[in-house]
Amino acid sequence: MGSASRRPATRPAVFAAIAVLVVGVSLLWPWKSGAAPVTPVTGNATHFDALGAPYGGCGLPQEMLDSPDFVALNVYNTPGDYSFYPRPIPPSQAAKIGLWDNGRNCGRFVQVTIGDYCTGTNDGAPGQAFCRNGSWVSDGYAGAQLTMVVADSCGDSNAWCRDDPGHLDLATASLNRFVKNGVPVGDMNPAHWNNRRISWSYVAAPSYTGDLKLGFLQGAQRYWTAIAVSHLPNGVHGVEFLGADGTWQQAQPDSDLGQAFVIGPTATAGTAYAIRVRDASDTLVNDGRVYRFTLPDQCLSGCSAAYTGISYTTGTSTPTTTPTTTTPTTPTTPAGASCTATAAVTSSWTGGHQLEFTVRNTGSAALSGWATAFSFAGTQQVTNSWNAVPTQTGQQVRAANQTYNGTLAAGATTTWGAVVSGTAQPLAGLACTAR
Repeated sequence: MGSASRRPATRPAVFAAIAVLVVGVSLLWPWKSGAAPVTPVTGNATHFDALGAPYGGCGLPQEMLDSPDFVALNVYNTPGDYSFYPRPIPPSQAAKIGLWDNGRNCGRFVQVTIGDYCTGTNDGAPGQAFCRNGSWVSDGYAGAQLTMVVADSCGDSNAWCRDDPGHLDLATASLNRFVKNGVPVGDMNPAHWNNRRISWSYVAAPSYTGDLKLGFLQGAQRYWTAIAVSHLPNGVHGVEFLGADGTWQQAQPDSDLGQAFVIGPTATAGTAYAIRVRDASDTLVNDGRVYRFTLPDQCLSGCSAAYTGISYTTGTSTPTTTPTTTTPTTPTTPAGASCTATAAVTSSWTGGHQLEFTVRNTGSAALSGWATAFSFAGTQQVTNSWNAVPTQTGQQVRAANQTYNGTLAAGATTTWGAVVSGTAQPLAGLACTAR
Protein backbone atom coordinates (compact mmCIF):
# COMPACT_ATOMS: atom_id res chain seq x y z
CA MET A 1 0.00 0.00 0.00
CA GLY A 2 1.14 3.54 -0.53
CA SER A 3 -0.05 7.04 -0.05
CA ALA A 4 1.21 10.22 -1.67
CA SER A 5 0.81 13.36 0.40
CA ARG A 6 -0.75 16.49 -0.98
CA ARG A 7 -0.28 20.21 -0.79
CA PRO A 8 -0.28 21.30 2.87
CA ALA A 9 -2.86 23.64 4.34
CA THR A 10 -2.64 27.06 2.73
CA ARG A 11 -4.30 29.30 5.31
CA PRO A 12 -3.71 29.39 9.07
CA ALA A 13 -6.42 30.00 11.63
CA VAL A 14 -7.18 33.65 12.27
CA PHE A 15 -6.84 34.55 15.94
CA ALA A 16 -8.69 37.46 17.48
CA ALA A 17 -5.61 38.64 19.38
CA ILE A 18 -3.32 38.85 16.37
CA ALA A 19 -3.83 39.75 12.76
CA VAL A 20 -1.78 37.22 10.85
CA LEU A 21 -2.80 36.26 7.34
CA VAL A 22 -1.05 34.02 4.87
CA VAL A 23 -0.26 35.95 1.73
CA GLY A 24 -2.36 35.32 -1.35
CA VAL A 25 0.45 34.88 -3.83
CA SER A 26 -1.13 35.47 -7.19
CA LEU A 27 -0.22 34.99 -10.81
CA LEU A 28 -2.55 35.64 -13.70
CA TRP A 29 -3.40 32.88 -16.16
CA PRO A 30 -2.74 34.81 -19.39
CA TRP A 31 -1.63 31.71 -21.28
CA LYS A 32 -3.58 28.83 -22.73
CA SER A 33 -3.73 25.57 -20.85
CA GLY A 34 -0.58 23.59 -21.55
CA ALA A 35 -1.52 20.23 -20.08
CA ALA A 36 -4.61 19.01 -21.87
CA PRO A 37 -4.70 15.23 -21.29
CA VAL A 38 -5.17 12.57 -23.90
CA THR A 39 -8.31 10.57 -23.08
CA PRO A 40 -8.23 8.15 -21.42
CA VAL A 41 -5.20 8.75 -19.22
CA THR A 42 -3.43 5.79 -17.62
CA GLY A 43 -1.15 5.66 -14.60
CA ASN A 44 -0.66 4.39 -11.07
CA ALA A 45 -3.05 5.26 -8.26
CA THR A 46 -2.18 5.95 -4.63
CA HIS A 47 -4.49 7.12 -1.85
CA PHE A 48 -4.69 9.71 0.95
CA ASP A 49 -7.03 10.18 3.89
CA ALA A 50 -8.22 13.80 3.74
CA LEU A 51 -7.67 17.28 2.33
CA GLY A 52 -5.43 19.66 4.23
CA ALA A 53 -6.85 21.92 6.91
CA PRO A 54 -8.55 24.19 6.22
CA TYR A 55 -8.26 23.69 2.45
CA GLY A 56 -7.23 21.24 -0.20
CA GLY A 57 -5.15 22.30 -3.17
CA CYS A 58 -8.19 23.68 -5.00
CA GLY A 59 -8.99 26.16 -2.22
CA LEU A 60 -12.06 24.46 -0.73
CA PRO A 61 -12.66 22.84 2.66
CA GLN A 62 -13.41 19.14 2.33
CA GLU A 63 -16.98 19.59 3.58
CA MET A 64 -17.72 21.94 0.67
CA LEU A 65 -16.84 19.41 -2.05
CA ASP A 66 -19.61 18.19 -4.33
CA SER A 67 -18.65 14.59 -3.65
CA PRO A 68 -17.04 12.58 -0.83
CA ASP A 69 -15.02 10.89 -3.58
CA PHE A 70 -12.11 13.14 -4.57
CA VAL A 71 -8.70 12.97 -6.24
CA ALA A 72 -5.43 14.87 -6.49
CA LEU A 73 -3.62 15.52 -9.79
CA ASN A 74 0.12 15.89 -10.35
CA VAL A 75 1.49 19.44 -10.09
CA TYR A 76 4.69 18.66 -12.02
CA ASN A 77 5.72 16.69 -15.08
CA THR A 78 9.42 16.28 -14.31
CA PRO A 79 10.45 12.63 -14.79
CA GLY A 80 13.67 11.94 -12.90
CA ASP A 81 13.71 15.46 -11.43
CA TYR A 82 12.49 15.66 -7.83
CA SER A 83 13.46 19.28 -7.17
CA PHE A 84 11.08 21.89 -5.80
CA TYR A 85 9.73 24.46 -8.27
CA PRO A 86 7.63 27.53 -7.43
CA ARG A 87 3.86 27.28 -7.71
CA PRO A 88 2.16 28.28 -9.91
CA ILE A 89 4.64 27.17 -12.56
CA PRO A 90 5.32 30.16 -14.86
CA PRO A 91 5.01 30.06 -18.67
CA SER A 92 8.80 30.02 -18.98
CA GLN A 93 8.74 26.54 -17.41
CA ALA A 94 5.59 25.30 -19.14
CA ALA A 95 7.19 21.93 -19.93
CA LYS A 96 7.15 21.17 -16.19
CA ILE A 97 3.39 21.67 -15.81
CA GLY A 98 1.59 18.46 -14.87
CA LEU A 99 -2.07 17.57 -15.31
CA TRP A 100 -2.89 19.74 -12.30
CA ASP A 101 -2.27 22.52 -14.85
CA ASN A 102 -1.65 25.18 -12.20
CA GLY A 103 -5.05 24.41 -10.70
CA ARG A 104 -7.00 24.85 -13.93
CA ASN A 105 -8.47 21.34 -13.69
CA CYS A 106 -9.89 21.92 -10.22
CA GLY A 107 -13.58 21.20 -9.75
CA ARG A 108 -13.81 18.88 -12.77
CA PHE A 109 -15.05 15.32 -12.45
CA VAL A 110 -13.14 12.26 -13.57
CA GLN A 111 -14.34 8.72 -14.11
CA VAL A 112 -11.72 6.35 -12.76
CA THR A 113 -11.47 2.70 -13.85
CA ILE A 114 -9.49 0.14 -11.83
CA GLY A 115 -6.81 -1.75 -13.74
CA ASP A 116 -4.12 -4.32 -12.99
CA TYR A 117 -2.77 -5.36 -9.60
CA CYS A 118 0.97 -5.30 -8.84
CA THR A 119 2.51 -8.47 -7.40
CA GLY A 120 5.81 -6.73 -6.62
CA THR A 121 6.96 -3.52 -4.95
CA ASN A 122 5.12 -0.38 -6.02
CA ASP A 123 6.28 2.16 -3.44
CA GLY A 124 6.97 5.26 -5.55
CA ALA A 125 10.64 5.37 -4.56
CA PRO A 126 12.47 8.10 -6.53
CA GLY A 127 14.38 6.74 -9.48
CA GLN A 128 12.90 3.26 -9.11
CA ALA A 129 10.60 1.36 -11.46
CA PHE A 130 6.95 0.87 -10.61
CA CYS A 131 6.03 -2.71 -9.64
CA ARG A 132 9.63 -3.85 -9.53
CA ASN A 133 10.39 -7.48 -8.70
CA GLY A 134 6.88 -8.40 -9.75
CA SER A 135 4.35 -8.10 -12.54
CA TRP A 136 1.01 -6.54 -13.36
CA VAL A 137 -1.92 -8.98 -13.30
CA SER A 138 -5.62 -8.61 -13.95
CA ASP A 139 -8.04 -9.77 -11.26
CA GLY A 140 -11.67 -9.54 -10.26
CA TYR A 141 -11.48 -5.86 -9.32
CA ALA A 142 -10.36 -4.74 -12.78
CA GLY A 143 -13.03 -2.69 -14.52
CA ALA A 144 -14.62 -1.29 -11.33
CA GLN A 145 -15.44 2.41 -11.73
CA LEU A 146 -16.15 5.50 -9.66
CA THR A 147 -16.74 9.15 -10.59
CA MET A 148 -14.66 11.54 -8.45
CA VAL A 149 -14.03 15.29 -8.21
CA VAL A 150 -10.61 16.96 -8.59
CA ALA A 151 -9.94 18.65 -5.24
CA ASP A 152 -6.23 18.49 -4.48
CA SER A 153 -2.71 18.39 -5.89
CA CYS A 154 0.29 16.08 -5.64
CA GLY A 155 3.68 17.78 -5.79
CA ASP A 156 5.78 15.51 -3.60
CA SER A 157 9.27 14.33 -4.49
CA ASN A 158 8.38 10.73 -5.28
CA ALA A 159 8.05 8.72 -8.46
CA TRP A 160 4.25 8.80 -8.41
CA CYS A 161 4.01 12.61 -8.38
CA ARG A 162 6.99 13.24 -10.68
CA ASP A 163 7.66 10.24 -12.98
CA ASP A 164 4.08 9.17 -13.70
CA PRO A 165 2.14 11.89 -15.59
CA GLY A 166 -1.17 10.00 -15.36
CA HIS A 167 -0.94 9.28 -11.62
CA LEU A 168 -4.00 9.94 -9.45
CA ASP A 169 -4.08 10.18 -5.66
CA LEU A 170 -7.51 8.88 -4.57
CA ALA A 171 -9.44 9.43 -1.35
CA THR A 172 -8.82 6.39 0.84
CA ALA A 173 -12.45 6.11 1.87
CA SER A 174 -13.46 5.87 -1.79
CA LEU A 175 -11.44 2.77 -2.67
CA ASN A 176 -14.03 0.26 -1.52
CA ARG A 177 -16.86 2.32 -3.07
CA PHE A 178 -15.71 1.53 -6.62
CA VAL A 179 -18.56 -0.23 -8.39
CA LYS A 180 -18.47 -3.31 -10.60
CA ASN A 181 -21.59 -4.95 -12.03
CA GLY A 182 -23.69 -2.49 -10.03
CA VAL A 183 -22.18 -3.47 -6.66
CA PRO A 184 -19.45 -1.72 -4.59
CA VAL A 185 -16.30 -3.83 -4.49
CA GLY A 186 -16.28 -3.62 -0.69
CA ASP A 187 -12.84 -5.06 0.07
CA MET A 188 -10.32 -3.92 -2.54
CA ASN A 189 -8.46 -1.94 0.13
CA PRO A 190 -6.25 -2.92 1.85
CA ALA A 191 -5.51 -6.52 0.88
CA HIS A 192 -6.04 -6.14 -2.88
CA TRP A 193 -4.74 -2.64 -3.51
CA ASN A 194 -0.93 -2.24 -3.81
CA ASN A 195 -1.16 1.02 -5.80
CA ARG A 196 -2.93 -0.35 -8.83
CA ARG A 197 -2.89 0.83 -12.37
CA ILE A 198 -5.91 2.93 -13.30
CA SER A 199 -7.29 4.73 -16.33
CA TRP A 200 -9.37 7.87 -16.16
CA SER A 201 -11.03 10.56 -18.21
CA TYR A 202 -12.94 13.80 -17.62
CA VAL A 203 -16.72 13.56 -17.47
CA ALA A 204 -19.59 15.98 -16.93
CA ALA A 205 -20.62 16.73 -13.35
CA PRO A 206 -22.98 13.84 -12.51
CA SER A 207 -26.69 14.67 -12.13
CA TYR A 208 -25.96 18.38 -12.01
CA THR A 209 -28.73 20.64 -10.69
CA GLY A 210 -28.89 24.06 -9.08
CA ASP A 211 -26.36 26.85 -9.47
CA LEU A 212 -22.86 27.84 -8.38
CA LYS A 213 -21.81 28.03 -4.75
CA LEU A 214 -19.68 30.99 -3.69
CA GLY A 215 -17.83 31.64 -0.45
CA PHE A 216 -15.30 34.04 1.05
CA LEU A 217 -12.02 32.47 2.17
CA GLN A 218 -10.36 32.91 5.54
CA GLY A 219 -8.81 36.36 5.78
CA ALA A 220 -10.93 37.86 2.98
CA GLN A 221 -11.76 41.52 3.62
CA ARG A 222 -12.32 44.83 1.83
CA TYR A 223 -8.80 45.12 0.40
CA TRP A 224 -8.13 41.43 -0.26
CA THR A 225 -11.35 39.81 -1.39
CA ALA A 226 -10.68 36.13 -1.99
CA ILE A 227 -13.58 33.88 -2.97
CA ALA A 228 -14.00 30.21 -3.79
CA VAL A 229 -16.24 29.05 -6.63
CA SER A 230 -17.75 25.57 -6.45
CA HIS A 231 -20.66 23.34 -7.52
CA LEU A 232 -19.47 23.71 -11.08
CA PRO A 233 -21.06 22.11 -14.14
CA ASN A 234 -17.68 21.84 -15.90
CA GLY A 235 -14.83 23.14 -13.79
CA VAL A 236 -13.62 26.74 -13.69
CA HIS A 237 -10.99 28.38 -15.87
CA GLY A 238 -11.59 31.94 -14.84
CA VAL A 239 -13.60 34.50 -12.91
CA GLU A 240 -14.31 37.99 -14.20
CA PHE A 241 -15.42 40.81 -11.92
CA LEU A 242 -17.16 44.06 -12.74
CA GLY A 243 -14.64 46.74 -11.78
CA ALA A 244 -15.14 50.23 -10.46
CA ASP A 245 -14.61 51.59 -13.98
CA GLY A 246 -17.60 49.61 -15.30
CA THR A 247 -15.57 47.06 -17.28
CA TRP A 248 -15.18 43.32 -16.83
CA GLN A 249 -11.74 42.46 -15.49
CA GLN A 250 -10.03 39.10 -15.14
CA ALA A 251 -9.60 38.05 -11.51
CA GLN A 252 -6.25 36.74 -10.36
CA PRO A 253 -6.15 33.14 -9.14
CA ASP A 254 -5.00 32.81 -5.54
CA SER A 255 -1.69 31.10 -6.36
CA ASP A 256 -2.66 27.75 -7.95
CA LEU A 257 -5.70 27.17 -5.73
CA GLY A 258 -7.74 26.53 -8.84
CA GLN A 259 -11.17 27.45 -7.44
CA ALA A 260 -10.01 30.52 -5.49
CA PHE A 261 -9.82 34.00 -7.01
CA VAL A 262 -9.12 37.54 -5.79
CA ILE A 263 -11.78 39.96 -7.02
CA GLY A 264 -12.40 43.70 -6.86
CA PRO A 265 -15.53 45.69 -5.96
CA THR A 266 -17.96 47.46 -8.26
CA ALA A 267 -17.12 50.80 -6.59
CA THR A 268 -13.80 52.11 -5.30
CA ALA A 269 -13.13 50.76 -1.78
CA GLY A 270 -16.63 49.28 -1.82
CA THR A 271 -17.94 45.95 -0.52
CA ALA A 272 -20.36 45.04 -3.34
CA TYR A 273 -19.26 42.64 -6.08
CA ALA A 274 -20.44 41.29 -9.40
CA ILE A 275 -18.78 38.32 -11.09
CA ARG A 276 -19.24 35.90 -13.93
CA VAL A 277 -17.46 32.57 -14.39
CA ARG A 278 -15.82 30.69 -17.26
CA ASP A 279 -15.72 26.90 -17.28
CA ALA A 280 -13.04 24.44 -18.42
CA SER A 281 -13.92 25.11 -22.06
CA ASP A 282 -13.52 28.88 -21.42
CA THR A 283 -17.26 29.32 -21.98
CA LEU A 284 -19.23 31.68 -19.74
CA VAL A 285 -21.24 29.62 -17.25
CA ASN A 286 -25.02 29.87 -17.61
CA ASP A 287 -24.74 32.09 -20.70
CA GLY A 288 -22.84 34.79 -18.83
CA ARG A 289 -25.03 34.90 -15.72
CA VAL A 290 -23.88 37.64 -13.33
CA TYR A 291 -23.66 36.86 -9.61
CA ARG A 292 -23.98 39.86 -7.27
CA PHE A 293 -23.16 39.81 -3.54
CA THR A 294 -21.66 41.85 -0.72
CA LEU A 295 -19.02 41.36 1.94
CA PRO A 296 -20.79 40.42 5.19
CA ASP A 297 -20.21 42.49 8.32
CA GLN A 298 -18.29 39.68 10.03
CA CYS A 299 -15.68 39.85 7.25
CA LEU A 300 -15.01 43.60 7.30
CA SER A 301 -11.94 42.96 9.46
CA GLY A 302 -11.20 39.63 7.79
CA CYS A 303 -13.28 36.46 7.59
CA SER A 304 -12.30 34.23 10.50
CA ALA A 305 -13.99 31.08 9.20
CA ALA A 306 -12.28 28.89 6.62
CA TYR A 307 -15.28 29.39 4.35
CA THR A 308 -18.10 31.95 4.64
CA GLY A 309 -20.93 31.10 2.27
CA ILE A 310 -22.31 33.86 0.03
CA SER A 311 -25.95 34.58 -0.70
CA TYR A 312 -26.19 36.18 -4.12
CA THR A 313 -28.61 37.50 -6.68
CA THR A 314 -28.31 36.80 -10.39
CA GLY A 315 -28.93 38.74 -13.54
CA THR A 316 -27.69 39.21 -17.07
CA SER A 317 -24.43 40.76 -18.13
CA THR A 318 -24.79 44.42 -19.13
CA PRO A 319 -21.25 45.65 -19.96
CA THR A 320 -20.03 44.59 -23.38
CA THR A 321 -16.37 45.53 -23.05
CA THR A 322 -13.71 42.84 -23.30
CA PRO A 323 -12.32 41.58 -19.97
CA THR A 324 -8.88 42.90 -19.11
CA THR A 325 -6.19 41.62 -16.80
CA THR A 326 -5.76 44.92 -15.01
CA THR A 327 -6.27 45.36 -11.31
CA PRO A 328 -9.14 47.48 -9.95
CA THR A 329 -8.87 51.21 -10.49
CA THR A 330 -6.53 52.81 -7.94
CA PRO A 331 -8.38 55.30 -5.73
CA THR A 332 -7.53 58.97 -6.19
CA THR A 333 -4.92 60.23 -3.71
CA PRO A 334 -6.47 62.79 -1.32
CA ALA A 335 -5.12 66.33 -1.43
CA GLY A 336 -2.16 66.76 0.90
CA ALA A 337 -1.74 63.01 1.38
CA SER A 338 1.59 61.26 0.99
CA CYS A 339 3.53 58.45 2.63
CA THR A 340 6.89 56.72 2.66
CA ALA A 341 7.94 53.15 3.36
CA THR A 342 11.17 51.71 4.70
CA ALA A 343 12.17 48.08 5.23
CA ALA A 344 14.55 46.26 7.57
CA VAL A 345 15.64 42.64 7.96
CA THR A 346 14.77 41.73 11.56
CA SER A 347 16.03 38.12 11.47
CA SER A 348 17.41 35.58 9.03
CA TRP A 349 18.09 31.85 8.85
CA THR A 350 19.14 29.27 6.31
CA GLY A 351 16.60 29.47 3.51
CA GLY A 352 14.63 32.47 4.77
CA HIS A 353 14.38 35.78 6.57
CA GLN A 354 11.90 38.20 8.15
CA LEU A 355 11.20 41.74 7.01
CA GLU A 356 9.57 44.64 8.84
CA PHE A 357 8.16 47.58 6.88
CA THR A 358 7.45 50.99 8.40
CA VAL A 359 4.83 53.16 6.71
CA ARG A 360 4.82 56.87 7.63
CA ASN A 361 2.23 59.49 6.74
CA THR A 362 4.44 62.33 5.47
CA GLY A 363 1.56 64.51 4.30
CA SER A 364 -0.57 67.19 5.95
CA ALA A 365 -3.81 65.18 5.77
CA ALA A 366 -4.89 61.95 7.41
CA LEU A 367 -4.76 58.80 5.30
CA SER A 368 -7.68 56.42 4.95
CA GLY A 369 -5.48 53.74 3.41
CA TRP A 370 -2.03 52.95 2.04
CA ALA A 371 -0.20 50.43 -0.09
CA THR A 372 3.47 49.53 -0.38
CA ALA A 373 5.16 48.08 -3.45
CA PHE A 374 8.62 46.70 -4.17
CA SER A 375 10.48 44.02 -6.12
CA PHE A 376 12.66 41.19 -4.85
CA ALA A 377 16.12 40.81 -6.36
CA GLY A 378 15.82 37.05 -6.94
CA THR A 379 13.40 34.17 -6.44
CA GLN A 380 12.30 35.17 -2.93
CA GLN A 381 8.67 34.46 -2.03
CA VAL A 382 6.48 35.92 0.72
CA THR A 383 5.24 32.94 2.74
CA ASN A 384 3.50 34.67 5.65
CA SER A 385 2.54 38.21 6.64
CA TRP A 386 0.88 40.35 9.28
CA ASN A 387 -0.70 43.80 9.41
CA ALA A 388 -0.97 43.96 5.61
CA VAL A 389 -2.41 41.97 2.70
CA PRO A 390 0.30 41.28 0.10
CA THR A 391 -0.02 39.84 -3.38
CA GLN A 392 3.01 38.70 -5.36
CA THR A 393 3.46 38.32 -9.11
CA GLY A 394 6.92 37.05 -9.97
CA GLN A 395 9.40 39.33 -8.19
CA GLN A 396 6.88 42.15 -7.68
CA VAL A 397 4.99 42.51 -4.38
CA ARG A 398 2.18 44.88 -3.47
CA ALA A 399 0.83 45.06 0.09
CA ALA A 400 -2.30 46.97 1.15
CA ASN A 401 -3.24 47.93 4.69
CA GLN A 402 -5.57 45.92 6.87
CA THR A 403 -8.87 47.54 7.85
CA TYR A 404 -7.58 48.29 11.35
CA ASN A 405 -4.34 50.11 10.38
CA GLY A 406 -5.28 52.00 7.21
CA THR A 407 -6.11 55.28 8.94
CA LEU A 408 -2.96 57.28 9.74
CA ALA A 409 -2.89 60.82 11.11
CA ALA A 410 -0.32 63.23 9.70
CA GLY A 411 3.12 62.15 10.95
CA ALA A 412 1.87 58.80 12.29
CA THR A 413 3.47 55.46 11.47
CA THR A 414 2.43 51.82 11.32
CA THR A 415 4.30 48.63 10.55
CA TRP A 416 3.72 45.38 8.75
CA GLY A 417 5.88 42.31 8.44
CA ALA A 418 6.55 39.29 6.28
CA VAL A 419 8.33 35.96 6.40
CA VAL A 420 10.22 35.42 3.13
CA SER A 421 11.84 32.37 1.61
CA GLY A 422 15.33 32.83 0.18
CA THR A 423 18.36 34.92 1.11
CA ALA A 424 17.81 38.53 2.17
CA GLN A 425 18.79 40.97 -0.59
CA PRO A 426 18.11 44.70 -1.07
CA LEU A 427 14.57 45.45 -2.25
CA ALA A 428 14.12 47.42 -5.44
CA GLY A 429 11.68 50.29 -5.94
CA LEU A 430 10.21 50.32 -2.44
CA ALA A 431 7.43 52.93 -2.48
CA CYS A 432 4.25 53.88 -0.65
CA THR A 433 0.98 55.05 -2.17
CA ALA A 434 -1.46 57.06 -0.05
CA ARG A 435 -5.21 56.66 -0.34
